[in-house]
Amino acid sequence: MGRLTYSAITSLDGYVADAHGNFDWCEPDEEVHTFINELGRDVGTYLYGRRLYEVMAAWETLDLQDQPPHLKDFAQVWRSADKVVFSKTLENVSTERTLIERDFNPQLVREMKASAERDLTVGGPELAAHTFRAELVDECSFFLAPVVVGGGKRALPTDLRVDLELINERRFKSGFVYLSYRVRDRGHAL
Repeated sequence: MGRLTYSAITSLDGYVADAHGNFDWCEPDEEVHTFINELGRDVGTYLYGRRLYEVMAAWETLDLQDQPPHLKDFAQVWRSADKVVFSKTLENVSTERTLIERDFNPQLVREMKASAERDLTVGGPELAAHTFRAELVDECSFFLAPVVVGGGKRALPTDLRVDLELINERRFKSGFVYLSYRVRDRGHAL
């Protein structure tokens, strides 16, 4: 059985994108990226909403010939995993090992977790909110970027309480901080 982890890079004030939709402030350096690569080796399936999938799909065809080893490694890790995109509007996928699901179906995700040999990761705050509400999230992994953006797209739902237990942490030279939590008590609507 696989665990479902919500993973995000966020600003210190809890946003994945600023008020203008920018997220250039969250680009990880080599040290952080290498750590992300190691975590990704345990992931067998990425669950995405359309927008995050479209950003991540660049890793499928990115010319990596002149790129540093940590980027080449990430591309290999990402390409070797399955992807499921939840989207009503995406016509087709541009990456290998990728399926489209038109609607979020909690039972489908439960079945995916039950049959998984490796872990699953949900990316994107809107899809993550659905998985939190359906009580599917087992862990949360956040990379806090050393920036306050003041508003934008929140990383976490604002109408839900989830009790967590810190299970891992790490500081990086760049000022990024990694925090990993186990879900202790499933979400409750506020």
